[in-house]
Amino acid sequence: MATVKQGLRKVAFLLEEGYEDSEMKNPYDALVENGNDIDIISTEKGKELKGKKGTVTYTSHLAAGDAKAGDYEAIVIPGGGSPAKLREDPAVIAFVAEADSAGIPIAAICHGPQVLAKAGVLSGKTLTATASIQEEVEAAGGVFVDQEVVVDGNLITSRKPEDEPAFIRETIAKLGVSAY
Repeated sequence: MATVKQGLRKVAFLLEEGYEDSEMKNPYDALVENGNDIDIISTEKGKELKGKKGTVTYTSHLAAGDAKAGDYEAIVIPGGGSPAKLREDPAVIAFVAEADSAGIPIAAICHGPQVLAKAGVLSGKTLTATASIQEEVEAAGGVFVDQEVVVDGNLITSRKPEDEPAFIRETIAKLGVSAY
């Protein structure tokens, strides 16, 4: 895999307990490998976060209330049980809404679009997600499609772990870092 590093870019991962392990680890590793500086943002700073399978644990660098969306060139929201917890934090929702209004790329996989729905950023947007949240996406004004990856404006979405290669490729392409 060819890696082209074109300067350090800051990327935020929004994370809480119960995330889908591979949907965090694989995009995280790929973005680090492609020259990005990653901050893990959660509901609390210094929180130890475990995935559903417990294969990798991360510690949050910042609480959402202390983070400024404008400091980042992209936001990534892994799926699993994490988004359902993140969407209950008003600071997370404000962070995502701020990022969207600034046109910052937001990549969400699996249940990740639950956070986008709560932040009110899906109106008129075409996206994908795990099929179990299709009604939630549509109720928030999104147009749901069943594809491995969808890019609509600043939003990049995918359905499940099997879609990670396409999700990672489109996220990196949006950052202009590499042709991963």
